[in-house]
Amino acid sequence: MKPVIFCDFDGTITKNDNIIAIMKEFAPPEWNEIKEQILSERISIREGVGKLFRLLPSSSKRQLTEFILADAQIREGFNEFVDFTKEQGIELIIVSGGIDFFVKPLLEPYDLPIYCNSANFEGETIKIEWPHECDSLCDNDCGCCKPSILRKEAKGREVIVIGDSITDLQAAKQADFVLARDLLLDKCKQLNLKYKPFVTFFDCINVLQERGYTA
Repeated sequence: MKPVIFCDFDGTITKNDNIIAIMKEFAPPEWNEIKEQILSERISIREGVGKLFRLLPSSSKRQLTEFILADAQIREGFNEFVDFTKEQGIELIIVSGGIDFFVKPLLEPYDLPIYCNSANFEGETIKIEWPHECDSLCDNDCGCCKPSILRKEAKGREVIVIGDSITDLQAAKQADFVLARDLLLDKCKQLNLKYKPFVTFFDCINVLQERGYTA
């Protein structure tokens, strides 16, 4: 049976973390403390991301969207990686702690299944909504709960997780194999998870070929 790949978006498919890019460009200085609380796991991802976007007025929707669509850069080899998975019959699912107003437009050309959070711009400040919350087996208050999505979609297949940050850690713990960079790479080393590092998606293709995931 072919494996299923769950791939992060911000800082993985894109070179930068788009939420961080938005905060650097538009948020008041207190966003930095919230970011540190998230990374140190002093507050949950759901609580932290919600707090970050409440710093921004809903009236900035157009400005934020235009900024991200102009600023975001797709990591080298992603086009080829998508083609490779389709050619080999490997399901590729995007699981993102990012927000729909920038994740979906950036991924539209690839025709992939996407799980991500949603933004509500009806109030004075941006409210993040959570259509993919934790199931009964997860109490991490993830927001977009990657472990819950894995349990729902894996269907007995080998699970490969691709990611870069603290938001991917719980999913990586459940995976059979991890392709990791940045903070997630450090965590994989600390926890003795089965992993390989990657820089570009060409590296990911090479690892999958080495592991025999070819026709």
